[in-house]
This record gives sequence, structure tokens and C-alpha cells, in this order.
Amino acid sequence: MFDYKNTDDFKEQCGYEIDGRWYPRVTKIVGIKSKPALYYFYGEAPSYKAAKEMTENSAKEGTLMHEIVQKFMVGETPDIPPEIKPGVDAYLEFAEQRNVQIAPEFIEKRIHHPQERYAGTIDAVALIDGKFGVLDIKTSQAIYRDYNLQTSAYMEALIPDMPNLETRWILRIDQAKKCFACGATMRPKGGRNKIRRGRQMPCQIDRHQWSDLTGIVELQEFPFWKDDYKAFLGAKHLWEWESLPWLKKIGYF
Repeated sequence: MFDYKNTDDFKEQCGYEIDGRWYPRVTKIVGIKSKPALYYFYGEAPSYKAAKEMTENSAKEGTLMHEIVQKFMVGETPDIPPEIKPGVDAYLEFAEQRNVQIAPEFIEKRIHHPQERYAGTIDAVALIDGKFGVLDIKTSQAIYRDYNLQTSAYMEALIPDMPNLETRWILRIDQAKKCFACGATMRPKGGRNKIRRGRQMPCQIDRHQWSDLTGIVELQEFPFWKDDYKAFLGAKHLWEWESLPWLKKIGYF
């Protein structure tokens, strides 16, 4: 929490200036929560440098997927980089099948909660299966419970101006190969070939018969956000406690 060059660096990395007032960023607040899976990954990696490089490469790929999908959401038809084409194609098929309707003016829209004092940038609001809600896009290998803290903060900030907002979803877009022989999956993201065993007798590591890279789309709805929001506010208090020296310097309190 103290690795910032100065107060301007702290403010830029940790929040947004809105209407002359500085607000801490939702994703920075949620980042205060421990992430055991990430720690395990770093511990399992050959070195910290290698783990950091894989993490950064994975983040770049995820950001690219995110950006291309959002361009389609606003009606653009961008060229699809080959390395993410299976995932993007899977999303486009899913969106057509489920008649996903997106409000373009709310894609990558910055929002804030003046009373509880936080801000964030939502991915989208959407109409899916007749319900109107916040849609958050992830390119992770699973849908983690931590995401509910982030989306609950968005819901609570939006409700006063959008009382017809009913629910929230996590939309996970990913890519993987599948072994025809044993059903194992391999996720080649960030330069790390993460293999998960299938239900059948596993193949020897060099005997897998991999399919082509295939897109994966998973949508989960989380309609109840009040308890998650309480947890988010708890995380915010902890983040404020941890960041106290910097917050004092910028006159936050």
C-alpha cells in the first residue's frame, strides 16, 4: 500500500476524479481481499519473475478479448485477432441465441456512489431473458465469488437512477482445448498450458489428443446483492485502514 511515488500517483492508481471530488476505485477496494488461488499459482511457478510474466501476458489477452467483445456490443464489426477468435465467436453465437440486448451508452461507463464514496467502470447493462441488469465480463478460468463484491457495488450505485435494474450477471469468456481420449482440458492462456484432468482414465502427459482451441461462454446470474454489498463496504473500510497514510495526505477524510 506504500509503493506509490507521490500523492498524484496514488490518486491515479487507486481512484477517479469526478466533479472535483476523488473517489477510490471499486476494483482497487476489492483487491484488498486475499486471493488464495493466485498465491498458490505464484508458489507453484518456477520463479516470481516467470509467474509475473505469465500473469501479465494473461491479462493482456484478457483485455484484448474484453475490448473486441465490447466493440461488437456497440455495433462495430472489428477484425478479430486469431489468438482470441474462438472465444469471440463463442460470445457472438451466445449473444444471438439468447437475444442479448446491450445499451451502448452504458458500455464502459464510469459510475460513482456519492454517499458511500466509491467509483467504478461498468462493462455493460443488458437485457437478457427479459431481465435488465448489470453485465460484468470476465476472461478467467472460473467464476469466482469475489466478483460478487464488485458487481454489488455497481448495483447499489446505479439503483437510484435506474430503479428498473433487476439483477446482475457474470459473463465468462474463455478458450480451451479438450483431449479426445480422456476428456482433460488445456487452457493455453498467458503462455501457461493449464491442464485439468477429465473424468476418464487420464492419458500420459505426452499422449493427449488435443482438439482445436474452442471458445467457452458461461453466464451466471446473481440477483441478490445486499449481503454482498455489506461485504464490499467491509472491504472498503479495510482498504481505507490500510491506505490511511495516503488518504490523509490527499485530504480524503
